[in-house]
Amino acid sequence: MKNTKIKKITSGLPTVVLFGRTNVGKSTLFNKLVGGNKAMVTKIAGTTRDANHAVVDWQGKQFELVDTGGILEPKILSGEDKIKKLKLDKNNIDTLVQLQTRKYLKQADYILFIADNKDGLLKHDKEMVLLLKRIVEKKKNIILVVNKVDNPKERAKTAEFYKLALGDPLLVSATNGTGTGDLLDYVCAKLPKIVFKQNSKEIKVVILGQPNVGKSSLINAIVGEEKVIVNEQAHTTREPQDMVIEYNKQAIRFIDTAGIVKNKSKMTKQQLIKRGIAMSLTSLKHADIALLVLDITKDISHHETKLVSEILEDRINIIIVANKWDAIDDRDHKQYQTFIKSKFPFIAWAPIIFLSAKNKTKINQLIENILISFASRNKKIDEEELKEFLRSSARHATPLSNTKVRGIMKHKMPKPKLIRLEQTYVNPVEFTLTIKSKFGLKDNYLKYLENRLRDKFELVGTPIRIIVRHKT
Repeated sequence: MKNTKIKKITSGLPTVVLFGRTNVGKSTLFNKLVGGNKAMVTKIAGTTRDANHAVVDWQGKQFELVDTGGILEPKILSGEDKIKKLKLDKNNIDTLVQLQTRKYLKQADYILFIADNKDGLLKHDKEMVLLLKRIVEKKKNIILVVNKVDNPKERAKTAEFYKLALGDPLLVSATNGTGTGDLLDYVCAKLPKIVFKQNSKEIKVVILGQPNVGKSSLINAIVGEEKVIVNEQAHTTREPQDMVIEYNKQAIRFIDTAGIVKNKSKMTKQQLIKRGIAMSLTSLKHADIALLVLDITKDISHHETKLVSEILEDRINIIIVANKWDAIDDRDHKQYQTFIKSKFPFIAWAPIIFLSAKNKTKINQLIENILISFASRNKKIDEEELKEFLRSSARHATPLSNTKVRGIMKHKMPKPKLIRLEQTYVNPVEFTLTIKSKFGLKDNYLKYLENRLRDKFELVGTPIRIIVRHKT
């Protein structure tokens, strides 16, 4: 059943897809054209799995550029009838990558077929171009790009690519940028002028967790389609994948990330996994909210508590997603909430959503909590309200000095005087507490104030910082 409250947001721009064999430099060219390092680049064949997307802005024209996984089996580009006869293994990750690439090719407005000048024209290239022409309606929208033409001496070798019958090849070096400006000029000359309208302030939500907890399944459930590849193989997702939806007129960008494992894990010795984790943690630093996805059928590990520490260090809002709830027989919410909070006592304030990404349950509840959490993160509290709050808090619990004195002397110590509480920051919220005291203020009193602030002003799922300033 389609979720009518969730609207997938697309750029509405022409789509240009990078396509070719593995290791011809598609991801390097993608990064050069978009002006960043969004796609992971290695010498390992098949590095790219899920397609990367970015908007390119050039000379007043804009288009969406898509970097796809390489094709290993040219017959994957055959017509639907022949595809069925191939008897593809849908559990094989390479098959899923290639089928996703095929989908993007059929939807593309323009295709940049990337060939490798150092390898020369291979039989594999010829097969792919021949089959590509059969599934693409407008053959003229296939543009031949020969990569790795790193210096003028290598231009002579490119003549053999005319055999592909795709017209004059555009010669580039994705590594040093040679010819990329001419390539953009050529592509943009074919495009209509469309002004890309930026979404209203987006909520950036990063989805984190260990491998195989259901992060990619969750993002597919939210978007309502198989946007990212889901497979039982750990680390199917290698690079952060983002997509935007609209819910109650609010744009939300979800970023699916690679599964994060321990630093000492044998997996981190693998180059692709190590780089995928680093990219995931970079995505976290730019997020508003982190969804910590747990497999509720398994115990919570020490590594997941370390992951929470990473989130808190970056002062990101947290929502705990207890996934695979459908696999639990005795669905006692209260019991499982107590269990989760006992494992994460330092974020007892984080909302917990029990859901099934597989069955697409509680998706709306999750998004409602995202909206509430984001509003809390950006809440500005009135100065008078904070003044009354501080008076009330002091009446309710008398502040104590931060000393190690015990016994009768403890009660004879001068009490700290709470002078003023100001909100000094939003996104996330931060307060400055001005006090007058020779011995400071007990840490547990700051914790008390933090908890009262949450309850009083409904600061849901957001970290709170209180900075103490001493009045001289």
